[in-house]
Amino acid sequence: MKSHKNLVVWQKSMKLVTRLYEVTRTFPKEELFGITSQMRRAAVSIPSNIAEGYGRVYGKETLRFLSNALGSASELETQLEICFRLGLASDADLYELMNLTNEILRMLAALIKTVNPSITLNIDKEQTV
Repeated sequence: MKSHKNLVVWQKSMKLVTRLYEVTRTFPKEELFGITSQMRRAAVSIPSNIAEGYGRVYGKETLRFLSNALGSASELETQLEICFRLGLASDADLYELMNLTNEILRMLAALIKTVNPSITLNIDKEQTV
């Protein structure tokens, strides 16, 4: 059995976590326990749930954790939009994070469909900021 570390979606989600931590270090200090903390937890949840789901034996359990990862990525997407609206970081940094998040959303949707082909997900393939 291959490791979850071989999954491109896990690798990209780890890159997302790293970049998000770098970008949120520049956020105002008063946001440390606000949106900064919330975004970091959502981002960390993505690769964590992928790893846990990939380590499960039964398809239903795998699907549940991949679904959690998808939910966390969607949550992060919303939080990035809030950052755009509040001007908390440079547009370039936020676009990079949003594009990576959208790519991960599409990859997770595809992975979920391989686990259960009968699932229909509403992930727009052309979704951008």
